[in-house]
Amino acid sequence: MIALALALVFAAASRVELADEVYSIPADEWRYLEVGLKQRPALVVAHYDVEGSAAEAEVRVALMRREDMEHLRQGLPHGAVAMTAPGRSGTLRAFVPPGDYVLVVENRAAAGAPAGPPAPIHLHVWLDFSDRFGPAITTLSPRRQLAVILISFAVFFAIAAWSGRRLLKAVRR
Repeated sequence: MIALALALVFAAASRVELADEVYSIPADEWRYLEVGLKQRPALVVAHYDVEGSAAEAEVRVALMRREDMEHLRQGLPHGAVAMTAPGRSGTLRAFVPPGDYVLVVENRAAAGAPAGPPAPIHLHVWLDFSDRFGPAITTLSPRRQLAVILISFAVFFAIAAWSGRRLLKAVRR
């Protein structure tokens, strides 16, 4: 009984569901969902499916920083952390550090197709905080690497010189 409770606690702590809803997005428009990571990095997973008979709908999902979404809103050039190809379904996966992110869902009319009715898009978004993706691997800068090597050599040779001097004194007696 206790093991089951602990398993449920650990399972709940590693995955947080943000959305599992159907959104109605008009053609050539977009909507966004807040994805705020305040303390820990996470894997953001978003899966979408266009439902019903919205045959001309091509949906694209993009994970971007909040500043980039503001640039998108103003019509300025913007970037994205990760993006899916346009289609009727797709999955986005991105491992991101803490920060303010948004998930933008864009309903683009297919090339040459007239703008149709709003497309019902089933969006399922969750965050995975499990450690199976490993910690972020970092390295020291070249300057610090050199400092570590020089300090290590200096300490090694100081210990070797001190030990050698003590041994010579012991041998001469």
